[in-house]
Amino acid sequence: MKPVIGITMGDPASIGPEITLKAFAKEGLYSRCKPLVIGDVAVLEQAKKYTGLTGLQIHSVENVREALFVPGTVDVLDMHQVEIEKLEMGKISEMAGNAAFTYVKKVIELALSGEVAATVTNALNKEAMNLAGHHFAGHTEIYAEFTNTQNYTMMLAYQNIRVVHVSTHVSLREACSLVKKERIEEIIRIARKACIDMGIKEPKIGVAGLNPHCGEGGLFGREEIEEIAPAVEEMKKEGICVEGPVPPDTIFSKAKGGWYDIVVAMYHDQGHIPLKVLGFDYDRTAGKWNAVEGVNITLGLPIIRTSVDHGTAFDEAGSGQANELSLENAIAYATDFAAHKAAERS
Repeated sequence: MKPVIGITMGDPASIGPEITLKAFAKEGLYSRCKPLVIGDVAVLEQAKKYTGLTGLQIHSVENVREALFVPGTVDVLDMHQVEIEKLEMGKISEMAGNAAFTYVKKVIELALSGEVAATVTNALNKEAMNLAGHHFAGHTEIYAEFTNTQNYTMMLAYQNIRVVHVSTHVSLREACSLVKKERIEEIIRIARKACIDMGIKEPKIGVAGLNPHCGEGGLFGREEIEEIAPAVEEMKKEGICVEGPVPPDTIFSKAKGGWYDIVVAMYHDQGHIPLKVLGFDYDRTAGKWNAVEGVNITLGLPIIRTSVDHGTAFDEAGSGQANELSLENAIAYATDFAAHKAAERS
């Protein structure tokens, strides 16, 4: 039984509609899962023109049961949020922000009711969403709110490198203050479970330091001594294979080399930068992205959520040149998580 995967279209004015169609145009998608778009039919019909994918059939459905799940057809749960004549590609708008939020809220409802086995999100624009009155820092916080989840974190994945975060969408000043023993222990446990859910039986976890050289014995900060090292030692007592604190400037090279199955980063950019340096490949000569890879996964939720690891890319919206690899990878991860969850239940 292939799992039903709910995929949000993202901000209608972004590259989301385009990369969604490109992903659906590949027959291999249907061999893995039953994909369903939560979005607006009118926007996808428009995207067919600038992508050249006019052969794809857009099939509007009112519920999951009406979906066909056959190659060449894009099943869309039409949310009727966009007045197509008012949509300006690549522009921030209240209408598009509200639409993107509505798609996310709907896919969460479908997952909580068991109508879809996993959810995948295209990018939304935080400014547009807040302009529409939905005051969230991002997808992660929306999912936490509507699933009533307190303990969660973001995981990024690219090939064999995975990273989870002690904090994400806060200022750097606040992020430093959030480096606390209890939170680090919580994230180490979540990281271990995530690896096990992906089929890694005995995951090796590396925990990054916060300060240069891990504080150099307290010369550059005491977080490693007072918070991070004690957390690591406590987790070792629980039988978890964990090492740290490891200097932030070397831990990802070690992860790439196979030392760790997953890395615990202390804040947003500490984890994001190395993953995107590896996964985002821009060709200066051709003036285009060869690859925009990587997956964003929210851990600790009662439902499965994966996402593209890039933004709305308004500068490319409507051009037909956007890269769909990150979305394909996100769907693959969602499918694998769903399969593992189904195997556990059976």
